[in-house]
Parts: sequence; structure tokens; C-alpha cells
Amino acid sequence: MAGQALRHADHEMKILLLGRGGQVGWELQRSLSVLGDLVALDFDAAGNPDGLCGDYSDLAGLAETVRRVAPDVIVNSAAHTAVDKAESEPEFARLLNAQAPGVLAAEANKLGAWLVHYSTDYVFDGSGDKPWVEDDVKGPLSVYGQTKLEGELAVATCPRHLTLRTSWVYAARGGNFAKTMLRLAKDRDALTVIDDQIGAPTSAELLADVTAHALRAAMREPQLAGIYHCVAGGETNWHAYACFVLEQARQLGWTLKSGPENVTPIPTASYPTPARRPLNSRLCTHKLQTAFGLQLPHWQDHASRMLQEITPQ
Repeated sequence: MAGQALRHADHEMKILLLGRGGQVGWELQRSLSVLGDLVALDFDAAGNPDGLCGDYSDLAGLAETVRRVAPDVIVNSAAHTAVDKAESEPEFARLLNAQAPGVLAAEANKLGAWLVHYSTDYVFDGSGDKPWVEDDVKGPLSVYGQTKLEGELAVATCPRHLTLRTSWVYAARGGNFAKTMLRLAKDRDALTVIDDQIGAPTSAELLADVTAHALRAAMREPQLAGIYHCVAGGETNWHAYACFVLEQARQLGWTLKSGPENVTPIPTASYPTPARRPLNSRLCTHKLQTAFGLQLPHWQDHASRMLQEITPQ
């Protein structure tokens, strides 16, 4: 079975990566490249090889692309992640977050391929203060959370699937909370940041590295298929995270109008948004660490590294 799962030495493994331009997709191009022949697509066909389709609003084109590439592994790192916007365009969010993954699952089944997918703590209702475990009762508070849950269920119809649920994702590339705080702190004398949502900032590079490791292990041992929580170690809230970012930036020589001492904590209730956010975004990673023999670094380790990366020389 193991020989068959990893394919024979004369068959180079082919991996189809969708969502190449996103924060996680960008890092996956690096981490997956050592596992086999990688075909990486984005929604914009102009940058894709051979006219292949990575546009999730074109379900027929997506299915045809999977058939043409005939991969051993499909990695889905694309999604509708504009949480507030999803409230006003639920059908579009459903198309990208649930229907497109459903098409990928159906095509993966036909090929006997593996399907790797990413989900979110937003599938839970954010109650309590215990870290969520994988099979806890779901209760999404938003269209985003609901469509991501539907996507999980669609992906699970493919027996050879790995779904990684994560939270508070960031990267040096693209926009993120830390960059927003730094931009505001340059111009403003004071900031207000929510302090009653608890989670773990998780770097895209950590997710990408765990993905490559877990995928390789699961292809050797198919019984490892399933859903896992993957977040950095430790926990914090947005206010404490902002203070950490500003303190680190100051030490790195950034010129800021606002330091950690100028950041006022506020409750979520004082900052209403179209989509409700979960207060408890803690995810228990025991299952992942045990199954794959991994240790997840403290969130501050990668956040600190990202700040060094984006600091002007």
C-alpha cells in the first residue's frame, strides 16, 4: 500500500496548487516544490500555464483543468476570505468556499488523488474559553464561517483528504493585521484595538511547512487522512498582539507616533462589523502534533521573524 500511495519511483508525483497568489499559496509554492512536479495556478488565467483555469467562479473550467493536469495531489489554498463582504454576497462566498471545493473533491475521487484543503476556527461559535478540538459541535456565526463549514463537508467526500483548520493567518507578503497596526502607528497618536477575541497568530510559512510534512506522511499512511487543527503555539488577543508588534518594531528602529503605551483595549461590542467574530478562536493542535510528530512554535517566534523581514533596511 505504501509503495502504491507514494507512487513508484519512476512516477514523479504531480501536485496541482490552486490559489498560488494568496499568502498561504505563495508559501506552498516553496514548501511543496520538493515533493514533486508542481503546477501552480491563480484565478487570473493570464499568469497560468497552458490556459489552465484557477478561477473558482468557473466550476466547469476548474473540473476540466483537474482532468487535464491529472495530479496525484490537489492543494486548495484559494477561498473567499473577505469576512464582512461575504455577508452581502453569500452566494458568491458559497461558490468559492463550498461549491468549488466540492468540484475538486469529485475530480480527486475520479483520479484517486489526495485533496488538501484549509478551513477556519469560524466554523465554531466562539463560545467558552477552551481550545476547540476537531469534532466539537459546529456553530458558525457568519456567512464566511457557514460556507467554510460547507466546504469542509464537501472535501470530506474525498476519502484521501487533509483539511487544516487554522486562524489569524499572516505573512510578510500581502496585507495583515501587523502591517495595518504599523501603518496606523506611523500616522496616529493613539490606537484602539479589541482585547476580548483570543487566538494564535499563525504564519503562512508555518502552515505551508506543516502541509508538506503532513501530506508526505499521509501518502505513506492513508489512515492519517482527515481534519486537523494547525495554529502556532500559545495564545493572545488582538490588543496584546498589536502591542507586541509595536514594541518589536520600535526595537527594530521603526519611527512610530504610537507605541504600545498608546494602544487602548476595547471590547468587540464597541466595534460592530457586518459579520460576527468568534471571541474564542483557540484551536487544540494535539491531534496534529501527535499524528505527524510535530512541534508547533510559539506565535511570537514567527511574528517576530516576519517583522524583521518587512523592516526597511
